[in-house]
Amino acid sequence: MIERPYDGCGKCLLGVRRLSRMKLATTSPERQRADVLAVAASVGGHVVGWADDWEVSGATDPMTRPKLGPWLRDERGPYDGLAAAAVDRLGRNVVDCLNTGYKMRDEGKLLLTYGHDGPWDLNDPVDENRFTMDAWGAQMELRAIQRRNRDTTVKTRAAGRPKGKPSYGFQYVRLVMGGKIDHVALHPHASAVIRDVARRVLADPERITPSGEAARLNRAGELSPADHLAVMYGKRAAGNPWQPTSLKNILLSEAALGYLMHRKRPVIDQDGNPVRLCEGLWDRSTHEALKRSLEARDTPFKGRHSGREYLLTEVALCGLCGNRLYTQTSADAPPRYTCTARNKGWLSAQHCRPAPLIWAEKLDAYVEEWFLREFGDGLIYETVFDPGNGIPERIAEVRAMRERLRADREAGIYDAADDAEWYRERYGTLSSELASLEREPQRAPGMVRRPTGETVADRWRNAPDVQARKEILMDFRVRVTLFPASHPVRHVAGVMHGPDRDPDATR
Repeated sequence: MIERPYDGCGKCLLGVRRLSRMKLATTSPERQRADVLAVAASVGGHVVGWADDWEVSGATDPMTRPKLGPWLRDERGPYDGLAAAAVDRLGRNVVDCLNTGYKMRDEGKLLLTYGHDGPWDLNDPVDENRFTMDAWGAQMELRAIQRRNRDTTVKTRAAGRPKGKPSYGFQYVRLVMGGKIDHVALHPHASAVIRDVARRVLADPERITPSGEAARLNRAGELSPADHLAVMYGKRAAGNPWQPTSLKNILLSEAALGYLMHRKRPVIDQDGNPVRLCEGLWDRSTHEALKRSLEARDTPFKGRHSGREYLLTEVALCGLCGNRLYTQTSADAPPRYTCTARNKGWLSAQHCRPAPLIWAEKLDAYVEEWFLREFGDGLIYETVFDPGNGIPERIAEVRAMRERLRADREAGIYDAADDAEWYRERYGTLSSELASLEREPQRAPGMVRRPTGETVADRWRNAPDVQARKEILMDFRVRVTLFPASHPVRHVAGVMHGPDRDPDATR
């Protein structure tokens, strides 16, 4: 957004606007814009660009702000100074404001804020003291806001109520628009998305990874957690993609169990139990299974690259040297599969001559027709995680709470008479619950197979993209072996290998 381009007049100013929280009803952006334009016009200047940092805290260093930072680091082009609606729009920290002001002074640039007569002259003690006092006032206001927020957080947490943003898969329910949170519930769509990711990871932890699932969700157009939250509150999605790390954190967080969280740990009530806000995305046994599946480990290369756009990369092999086929593209010819191992100097392909080559579209169509003819009528079975009846996990939880109480007692925490009585009562309650649980029949969690009622042809037709169809081929362990036309098997385009005709042969 430019009012006028930079013309070297010496008064080409950068408009600086900032707001910590953007709400639909706010008029602050328009008011700040009017103030910036007014103060720029008061010195005969004009705005050549805008550094609009929305949803950015005043405690953020101006040098690292998303929009203002690049201008201050001289990464966005020339400008002759800064114009802001107030000193607190530059920052809410005395040091940050002074650093920005002195930077403008040392570089010979203007610094203007609405309400101050003319540019700030930080070489003048009077102006320097006034600028410092304005920055000090902004800092004190920030400290007061932070203190109120901390006090509110402590009180709401003690009352067992949520505060802040809901975790992905959950939503806050308010009885009246803009009112306080009445309760927490599962979000119908987001909870289904993350539950499907968890199911896929547990079904095939060696090949289904957070990286692959993040790529799959991006291809499917699913909103990332940040964009989902923005849309849920009536804001515009920024187009942020899913990231593997954030997806893994969602899967591993105990917030998925429906607990009230503080600093990434469940809040504990007076009885020593986690405070539960609502039903979880899954139960404790599933949570533990996800932790085991996603723990850091060295795994062999499995070949499932979710970013590939061709059906048979990772699936098709060279019939002469046994290496993988790759795709070749050019401006004057369609994509084709070919073996490039000999050209790369691989010893295993030194006799791979002539290298097989075929149009990608032709081989894809041939493989699809063969696969659906051979397996299309077969029923799909899926492997899912059965959490059991939860008794073993609850036993482990109760034992851990009892051990924690015992350790606190031995450390002298419950030496007072009233504390000792509470300790004996609580320890006895846990022991009784543990004895009762140990008498219950236990069904351990594990993986089970069940029919989906869907045929292979149905899943193939409903696949959202090429990568999803490739995963179906890889689930069936299909391999396509391609030979050159001069090979004795030239009467076929390739040799397909699939699994035995086992109705349970899919994931």
